[in-house]
This record gives sequence, C-alpha cells and structure tokens, in this order.
Amino acid sequence: MGGAIYIGISGWRYEPWRGVFYPEGLAQHRELEYASRQLPTIEINGSFYSLQRPESYAAWYAATPPGFVFSVKGNRFLTHILRLREPEGPVANVLASGVFELREKLGPFLWQFPPNFQYERERMERFLALLPHDTDEALARARHYEPRMEGRTSLDAGPKRPMRHAVEVRHERFRDPDFIALLRKYKIALVVADTAGKWPYMEDVTADFMYLRLHGDKELYASGYSDEALERWAARIRAWTGGGQPEDAQLASSKAPPRRAKRDLFCYFDNDIKVHAPFDARKLMEKLGLR
Repeated sequence: MGGAIYIGISGWRYEPWRGVFYPEGLAQHRELEYASRQLPTIEINGSFYSLQRPESYAAWYAATPPGFVFSVKGNRFLTHILRLREPEGPVANVLASGVFELREKLGPFLWQFPPNFQYERERMERFLALLPHDTDEALARARHYEPRMEGRTSLDAGPKRPMRHAVEVRHERFRDPDFIALLRKYKIALVVADTAGKWPYMEDVTADFMYLRLHGDKELYASGYSDEALERWAARIRAWTGGGQPEDAQLASSKAPPRRAKRDLFCYFDNDIKVHAPFDARKLMEKLGLR
C-alpha cells in the first residue's frame, strides 16, 4: 500500500470553464464549492500574485468538504521581485497572511521560481532554512511580519501540525547534485514539472512526499493528456507512492534518496486554457482507482 494520493487542479476561477466544467448558471462564488466536491485538492493561485487576506482563507475553508486539502502558492514578491534577497520578512508575511485559517486543510506550500533565476547555493539555503516544518515553528516565524501587514494577519495556528514545502525551478543551473542534496538536507520536495519541454525536467526524490505539476506535455498550459500519457503518469505515481522511483527516472543526482515504505503525493493539472485540467485530473484518479 502506497502513501496518500491527492490529484487536483491549479486554481479554480477560469472563465472558459463556465458551462463546460462548471454547470451552466452556477454562481461564481460557488465554483470552489463545486470543484472541491469533484476533486480532493486545489492549488491556491491567487496567493502567488498578491498576499490574500485571512477572511478569504476562512471562506475557502468553509466552502470545502472535510478531508479536502489546499496547496498554497508562495508570493511572487519574494521569488520573482526580491529573488530571495532578505527573505525573512516576506516569508513571515506569507505565514501571517491567513494561511492558518485553512486549519487541517492546509497542505504543502509551493515556491515557484522564474526561468531567469539561477541556482546560488548561499541564497537558496538561507531561504530553505526559513521554511517551517510544523505550525508551531510557522507561528513563531509569522510573528515577525512586516509593519505593512498590520490589521490583516491571522496568528491562531491551532494545534501543532506538520507543514510541507515544494520548490519549482525553471533554470538549467538547478540541474545540480548540490541542489538536490540541499533540498534533502531541508526535507523540501523538488517539483516534478511537465512543461512541454520548455524548462528542465527532473524527478529526484528529495522529501517524504512528491509534488507534481502537469502544465501540458505538448503545448504549455493548453494541451490535454492522452490516455497513454495518463497511464504513464499513473505508473510513475505508483512507483513514487510505493516508496521507490520509476526505473527510467530523469535524475540530477546519482545519489539515491533515503528508502521509505511509502510516500504521499500531490499532483496538480495546470493545463487550464482549454478546460483540460479538471477532466484530466478525474481521468488520472480513475486510472489509480481513486474515488
């Protein structure tokens, strides 16, 4: 028996989905409620573009069923604008912004870097060392939020729960055994990102869970996945969740990951332009025998 598998979509508010995935006439404010009953997990995208507010996170919690899991995309101000310079305040801001309102539905954080961001060990390590691995640690970091956050924070972390982080990189310089070793040191997952060949593809296992982002295998954000392609992903997912890795895994490091009996896995379809994402997610779930 492998680890838990969560397959879902990246974001949920897309105009072309209305009347195709979402039933005709469904009110926009009920789209999350609907999507969260079709799929077990969704990646929150809005948090990438701007820090969200505690009341938004609380509303998303209330709209979704028990057992549902959100991934939270880290804010691009830190990754794309500051490019990890002086990361302490911005990390605290993200943690204070309301994510604790997701309570037990808070899943991994996704930290995505731009294609022109290269691997610099010192800068990356300073950032990775800040990422909390439980909610108590997160709360301690969140209390150092910057003054501009005053009046829009939530610092009730509730009972202690584990926290996870995944990093998505898009520059060839990250194809480096040193980077893989660094992720393993801090128990951060490397995102396996299918980007139609546009950016580096690596499948190194670096944490006790896997994080997949399927952006389209032929055309970025647009192409759907064929039955054959989904079968291939299902086989890879079985290998990872069973504690191993695919025999033909594309690796940056020759050093094997620590052996495990099983691993949890999160997989998000981001081929949303032509409304493939939710349907591909459902098909992959079926292939894995998931309800």
